[in-house]
Amino acid sequence: MVNALVKGRYTTEIKPVLKKYNIKTVDKNPDIIITYGGDGTLLEAEREYPDLPKLPIRDTRTAPLCKKHSIENTIKAFTRGELEKHEILRLKGKSKTTKDELYGINDIFIHNIKRNSAIRFKVKINSKQYLNEIASDCIGFATPHGSTGYFQSITHCIFRQGIGIAMGNSREHINHIIVTENSKIEIEILRGTAIMIADNNPKAVNLEEGSKLIIASAGKKAVVYGLEIFMCNQCRKLRHLKI
Repeated sequence: MVNALVKGRYTTEIKPVLKKYNIKTVDKNPDIIITYGGDGTLLEAEREYPDLPKLPIRDTRTAPLCKKHSIENTIKAFTRGELEKHEILRLKGKSKTTKDELYGINDIFIHNIKRNSAIRFKVKINSKQYLNEIASDCIGFATPHGSTGYFQSITHCIFRQGIGIAMGNSREHINHIIVTENSKIEIEILRGTAIMIADNNPKAVNLEEGSKLIIASAGKKAVVYGLEIFMCNQCRKLRHLKI
């Protein structure tokens, strides 16, 4: 029997299906976290339980599912060992000034606080100077999984390996780059106040002029089962039709 902690707004809707397939719902010491919701529910679960595998299932109240990927079919496939196991890069952003840390499986962004004023910063990659002084609204660091989000809205592209670096509304019109996932990226804020944010984490790290940060892989990766179902294009089309 698998012990699962279920997260989401309407978890009572899937608990009978879990029981049918011999998955016991628990509040403590779970073997896996099952999220019933959308992307945000998965991100929140990963933040709260980074050491446990996740099985994300779309909430049918807000995200219609195609016939192939019904709730029961997904749970049945999981119990049969038919779902693909995905290992997702986790990023760690650490302030060298305050020692505050944030983690993200989508992205970490450093953003201006004053909407009418850019921040200025310089960037090193693996101890080598990459950018001397850039004025921009933000600079972001995305995983391949997160490249379909904010990163794509800035760059109009996605990627499959490494860490993506992109700047929003940069005065210098610097193109985005992809670096290897073992890269160490150092940022120094030269002018303007900023914040560091990660995924949908409500916590933000305040950054003053002179703040220094390091962005790098967190080491251990997030384990998620069935992303190919959770990100299904046919299910996505149904959601867009609903909108």
